[in-house]
Amino acid sequence: MHQPMGFRNRDFPNHVCLLRKSLYGVKQAPRAWYQRFTDYALSLGFHHSRCDASLFTLHSGHDTAFLLLYVDDILLVTSSDHLRKQLMAKLASEFAMKDLGPLSFFLGNSVTRNKNNMFLSQQSYATDIIKRANMQNCNPVFTPVDTHAKLSANSSEPFHDPTLYRSLAEALQYLTFTRPDITYAVQQICMHMHAPRTDHWNALKRIIRYLKGTITYGLTLGHTSASSLLAYTDADWAGCPDRRRSTSGYCIYFGDNLIFWSSRRQSTVSRSSEEAEYRGVANVVAELCWLPNLLLELHHPLTRATLVYCDNVSAIYLSGNPVQHQRTKQIELDIHFVREQVQRGQVRILHVPSRYQIADSFTKGLPCNLFEDFSSSLSIRSPPVSTAGVE
Repeated sequence: MHQPMGFRNRDFPNHVCLLRKSLYGVKQAPRAWYQRFTDYALSLGFHHSRCDASLFTLHSGHDTAFLLLYVDDILLVTSSDHLRKQLMAKLASEFAMKDLGPLSFFLGNSVTRNKNNMFLSQQSYATDIIKRANMQNCNPVFTPVDTHAKLSANSSEPFHDPTLYRSLAEALQYLTFTRPDITYAVQQICMHMHAPRTDHWNALKRIIRYLKGTITYGLTLGHTSASSLLAYTDADWAGCPDRRRSTSGYCIYFGDNLIFWSSRRQSTVSRSSEEAEYRGVANVVAELCWLPNLLLELHHPLTRATLVYCDNVSAIYLSGNPVQHQRTKQIELDIHFVREQVQRGQVRILHVPSRYQIADSFTKGLPCNLFEDFSSSLSIRSPPVSTAGVE
């Protein structure tokens, strides 16, 4: 660093300006702010979570507090009102902050309480996406994606406005935070952001048309006394028309609450449907190794093995069969990883008929009736009657 031209001090030519306050836009500012807040939170008795860098936990006697930090937005949950006021007073004495009261809005997500349930919605955000696409008067559809073959990279002529396509695709990605029913459809259009085509744009517009008819929908979370996790996993073998890679998806429940879901294209080509399904099983088991550790930090340890439902019988047998075959060498690491978790009693791989495989909605387009059934199982529904009209 050097002194700016015209403001050089002849007596101290090697000195530089001292930055007394971190400014937005400075590359070091986020890290400095995060470290500053972390140091103070630890001095208050909080423990830094090893599973989530944004989570801080406090357990002292009968007092419990959880603090979630995202940049300069803070979510604080305490076991008593007295503890909340005490922690708020200490935080306010150190940082300029304001108490916004009970949780109602956080990072673009509105939160509505109804007895023991919480309804998470991004209705205003979805409305803004529809306006940005200039589709306020479009006709709604019942599903976000059709049942035809997956999108190809060279299926039609290039789209005339790639910037608009990328902007809307990125916006839809954030909308999947409370709308798992559009996760697969959004994953499909995001794979072609580098070179969007007209067919890709039509697929994106179909998602927006679906949102137009389900604008009030959101994710419902309720109180549960569950002590175990439940997962569904599925894979669509060689579904990519260009590179023949498979798409795997899964969803994880804690009690009746959907807490995690994913839809992604596998990184390598699978030589059989069994291999594709087993890679999907390995992905969800890896996630299930992280979640119990997080629940343990929240003082809610699991007491039973996690059940993973898969509709491929060969993949299920492979998770418990110690015999190696020539055709399993390419997935040997996944086999040993899953098998070790099964032998420890942490996970059980069970069969589920395809008709009840909820994870199907994360790997392929489904008929209307089946899609609606699975969306209901994903806790995607309209807001409670008492919250009608609330955004």
